[in-house]
Amino acid sequence: MKLTPLIQSFVLHFGEMGSRWGINRTVGQIYALLFVSEKPLNADEMAEALGFSRSNVSMGLKELESWRLVKLQHFPGDRREYYSTPEDVWAIFQTLAEERRKREVEPTLTMLRGALMEEPGNDAERYAQARMAEMHGLIDLVTSWFSDIQKLDVETLEKLMKLGAQVQKFLLFTQKLPFIGQEAARKEE
Repeated sequence: MKLTPLIQSFVLHFGEMGSRWGINRTVGQIYALLFVSEKPLNADEMAEALGFSRSNVSMGLKELESWRLVKLQHFPGDRREYYSTPEDVWAIFQTLAEERRKREVEPTLTMLRGALMEEPGNDAERYAQARMAEMHGLIDLVTSWFSDIQKLDVETLEKLMKLGAQVQKFLLFTQKLPFIGQEAARKEE
């Protein structure tokens, strides 16, 4: 299987970006190849297309399976395992977000909760705990907000995201509303 220049460019870039996202380059390239593939691929096809050893592909697929980012399929008369990615990019995004939360955010929140329950022994620890409480509050708020966002259907989520800075304008406007009502009441008096 020979990659076209367009596909090769995407696969190579995704591998480089993967290392910045906390996955190794090989895993990023395997995922990118599966993402743009028209049909499910087996490990031998991936190894040939990417120039990787079969064992590297197998290890990469195990990691992608642990992240729930690939689907395993079997075809009648063929003992090999075939892999593909979910078709829905929103489902991929939600899976990534859930897995990152489980692997990165939840352990941090657990550590912070434990640290906040400790009795500070001096001023330095009191200060450190206050800073940790701020961090815990922010992470907890963002996590709660993101959980609420994930419950939205895709159409509503897309509309919300397209609003962008307009949401800020709306919030500023609604903050002014009570003052407008109060000014009108004062004028009537």
